[in-house]
Amino acid sequence: MDVDDTTAAPDPDAVGLFAFNVWNYKQGELVSLMIHIGQRLDLYRTMAGLGPVTSLALAARTGLDERWLREWLFGQAAAGLLEHDGETGFELTEVGAAVLADDQTSLAYAAGAFTSPPPSPQIVDGMIESFRTGVGLSYDDRGPSAAHQTEQSLGPWVRLALVPTIIPALDGVEATLERGGVVADIGCGSGVALLAMAARYPDAQFHGYDSSRHAIIRGRANLAAADLPGERTADERVTFHLVDGSALPTEPTFDLVLTFDCLHDMTDPSGVARAIRQAIRPGGTWLIKDIRCADTFDANRKNPMLAMMYGFSIEGCLASATSTPGGAGHGTLGLPPATMEALCRDAGFTRFQVHDFEDPANLYYEVRP
Repeated sequence: MDVDDTTAAPDPDAVGLFAFNVWNYKQGELVSLMIHIGQRLDLYRTMAGLGPVTSLALAARTGLDERWLREWLFGQAAAGLLEHDGETGFELTEVGAAVLADDQTSLAYAAGAFTSPPPSPQIVDGMIESFRTGVGLSYDDRGPSAAHQTEQSLGPWVRLALVPTIIPALDGVEATLERGGVVADIGCGSGVALLAMAARYPDAQFHGYDSSRHAIIRGRANLAAADLPGERTADERVTFHLVDGSALPTEPTFDLVLTFDCLHDMTDPSGVARAIRQAIRPGGTWLIKDIRCADTFDANRKNPMLAMMYGFSIEGCLASATSTPGGAGHGTLGLPPATMEALCRDAGFTRFQVHDFEDPANLYYEVRP
């Protein structure tokens, strides 16, 4: 008996476009790996300001193998990250250098996000298991590289925005620090923000709290290497605590509390907010930096990096936020302004102000008792 198959085959052109889109993501994966290699071998900084350079000249300057450099250079040109001229070679333009090489003066610097290589098979296996159990990997489960990548990504923003721009914009905070206030950085990582602030405000006292052993080890090493101004030693001015934000003092202690890009990573951000409310002085300030996002998926779709944000969440933010059973699980995009304000007010804070410092990835919240 004949079967009447009326199902139409999909449009070949539509299939081709869809396949191109899929393979483009594979291309992005491999280009990301090549950026990691370029950052790790310091190739971008080497090429910055050189003008056009051949693979032979770059090999002579770096001591690296010419054939391998040639393949990498062609790949970077194919990705649009380097300019290529058949006669003069390859060039990292000023624009490219601002994004890939200049971590000292450019807020557009992005190569720090590529410090870590792709996740190991063991980490990917852990993500797969999280889909079955609902329990994610903590940042420490991902090894030391997670703390290192965060440090590299945060450094330019701390140098160029936090101390020169953001702290002075907060009502009365800079004057308090200049007089010798007490600061807590919760989710401090390797201490990049703490040490930058300690260098600017020598009379203030700083405490860093983080539950990541790898981050605190790096923080203490960075502190030992720091050359901080002032009469007191670095150890007298900056202290790292290997505990999470729920372990803050229960009496009013801090003039300024910082939580930078970490509330959405926490298993219990509401509990930490209550702990901050107990530990902050009556005239104190809680400065929150968190991901710029909206309340709905449709509203967030104007973000051209939205798919990357969800990928970051499964790899790190949601994983951390569910790393204990019953964790809050906000994830990267889980704390838009209205949700953040409700979290702060539920913890007992009465003043909540949103700041937009033209940071494309983050909003800032000035919160007071």
